[in-house]
Amino acid sequence: MKNFKSEILKNICYTELVYGRFNKKLNIELSKEKIEEFILETISETDEAKFQKKGKNIYITNKEKNIRLTINFYTYRIITADKLNIKTTIEKTMNE
Repeated sequence: MKNFKSEILKNICYTELVYGRFNKKLNIELSKEKIEEFILETISETDEAKFQKKGKNIYITNKEKNIRLTINFYTYRIITADKLNIKTTIEKTMNE
């Protein structure tokens, strides 16, 4: 992946809708500032090999934080965050 990390960190933006979606999907209650801090930290800590561009989105998977961020490739706008299903991943590995 061609240095998407630095471009995202430089240009990232948020909408009002994403703050509520972030808290709802992760079942937490963070302020806007804490959400932005968490997202920037997650992107910074994630190895660029875990950035995957599919269509108009970039997916950033951080297994240590059990999260996948979805970012629009063209606007660098955060779309959503999802919890990873670590149990399913472990089960798949054990069954292979």
